[in-house]
Amino acid sequence: MKLWISLADMGGAALRLLPPETAHRATLSVLGAASPLLPKAEADDPRLAVSVLGLRFGNPVGLAAGFDKDAIAPDAMVKFGFGFVECGTVTPKPQVGNPRPRLFRLKADHAVVNRMGFNNRGMDAMAARLAKRTRDGIVGINIGANKDSADRSADYREAFAKLAPFASYITVNVSSPNTPGLRGLQNKDELARLLALLTDTRAKMDLRVPLLLKIAPDIDPAGADDIAGVTLASGIEGLIVSNTTIARPASLKSRDAQQSGGLSGAPLFAPSTALLRAMRQRVGARLVLVGAGGIASGEDAYAKICAGASLVQLYTALAYEGPGLVARLKRELLACLARDGFEQVQDAVGHDA
Repeated sequence: MKLWISLADMGGAALRLLPPETAHRATLSVLGAASPLLPKAEADDPRLAVSVLGLRFGNPVGLAAGFDKDAIAPDAMVKFGFGFVECGTVTPKPQVGNPRPRLFRLKADHAVVNRMGFNNRGMDAMAARLAKRTRDGIVGINIGANKDSADRSADYREAFAKLAPFASYITVNVSSPNTPGLRGLQNKDELARLLALLTDTRAKMDLRVPLLLKIAPDIDPAGADDIAGVTLASGIEGLIVSNTTIARPASLKSRDAQQSGGLSGAPLFAPSTALLRAMRQRVGARLVLVGAGGIASGEDAYAKICAGASLVQLYTALAYEGPGLVARLKRELLACLARDGFEQVQDAVGHDA
């Protein structure tokens, strides 16, 4: 497997010479074709195991939504050592997303700006692809609403009903900044109605698939209070903190830093971790928290875990560093645990919150 990762890292270096969206499509095509040929990932150190959401994760490091919107290569990414993979965001109907260019590398900032706009092939295509999986590995599905939908809550219900039978868990994405008006679903009353609709649909389908809500990093304390209250009352199982940000720190150096869209990568680490800690203080251990935003090292992952995350996700750093990042990050995470005297990663969850 180390040979495959080395080859993938070398190929990734060449792909980074291409325009970012072209490189991304090429990467997915190669991974999808090569997936059956890849050996299984090496067994993780048992100290990294996490049991939450009714699932056992071999390690807490996941691939965030956005990399594989159409579930083309989830098994390949599991084989590269991720503890779980989240596909999507997928919508009921296919949509092309926003006009190009819509993806910008901010190399000097180790960041990315995207305004993709939920480009995907739709839930039916994803369901057909996932139906062929052997279900080896934890694969979540991130669902959204079509841009032109007259009833966005109905879109979420439709996508959930179609895809939940194939998912280890479902993430409800109401926090993308690239679909006009979508973040309004984070408002207290609208969010309560949406989550009630989804939990009711789950109950009627007699499914046990966990539901998680992905939130924006740009909410204020009152908004965090509302989200905490609604989610605790809703019966869902977790929160992903956080999506990309519309903020633009003054420290950004790259030419395309002021492009519209969501900013991810290193500049997102501090604000997303602060919100993660704030949500942990509000919900305690009653909800499973997933920390996302700016993770590029084991120290970063460890900081999210100590702030309250049971699991973490990354994407942007992978685009810069290649799949070899995953093994390095897990080694560094183990070193952090040993340094601070924790026997298992679960022991460190919320330690600083």
